[in-house]
This record gives sequence, structure tokens and C-alpha cells, in this order.
Amino acid sequence: MHGCGSIMLWGCFAAGGTGALHKIDGIMRKKNYVYILKQHLKTSVKKLNLGRKWVFQMNNDPKHTSKVVAKCLKDNKVKVFEWPSQSPDLSPIEHLWAELNKCVRARRPTNLTQLHQLCQEEWAKIHPTYCGKLVEGYQKRLTQVEHFKGNATKY
Repeated sequence: MHGCGSIMLWGCFAAGGTGALHKIDGIMRKKNYVYILKQHLKTSVKKLNLGRKWVFQMNNDPKHTSKVVAKCLKDNKVKVFEWPSQSPDLSPIEHLWAELNKCVRARRPTNLTQLHQLCQEEWAKIHPTYCGKLVEGYQKRLTQVEHFKGNATKY
């Protein structure tokens, strides 16, 4: 992705802005994902002032749908958005990752440490209005997919 290499990140956001951004060291496994959720999900919910009426969305990656992750989410009373197994990836966070990538790339990091630092800085700069537009546009994307019966849309 960048001339200096790449890093793997986990992040979350809501209409009110960005939550945590966590760098994943090594290979992402189920237990790593549980650790990330325990460390960052509730703190992000508090930071974003979501209260109790929020729903967590993630894709159907096998790590996300594993029994250990499902148990963690259930034990912590996290309501999860049902995501069909053969659905197109319309998750709004994909647009956020693209925006982060564009902003970081423009700053031309030269090593992995700098790449991580710039990712953190640019993530923190993403304006809540942009996040809100991504969330607001989500219904439109779902409606388009339904209308086109799962075939290609402009999204």
C-alpha cells in the first residue's frame, strides 16, 4: 500500500465520529479479535456517547463469527447487526479505510513506525460530519442492493 510497507488496523466509528484505532501485530486470530473488542469497543462507545441503543456491525470474516467472539459479544451484551453470509461488502467502514489511506498516502510515510503514527493522526482528524454521512448513506446502499437483487450498484 505504502512504499514503506503496510500495517493491519482495527477501527470503529459511528455517526458522531471515530472510535479507537488499534494496530494488529502479527496474524489476526480469534483470540486477538476478542482482546481488541475487550480493550476498545466499550471505550469507543463511551467516547462516541452512544448510550445503550447501538448495534455493532462487522463482516462475516471467520474470526468475527467464531464461537469465542460470539460468546464475548453475548457476555458483554453487545447487539450485533445480522449480516447475510453471501452479501456484498457494503460496510461503511470500507469508505473510511479508503479515506484514511488517501490521507496517509499524501503524507508519504517512510517507515512502518511513521506509517502507524500517521494513521493514528489522520484517524483522529476524520471529521464527525464525514462519519455521519457514511452512516446516513448506508440505508441508500442497502436499498440499492435490494433493488438490484444483489447485483452491482454504484456503491
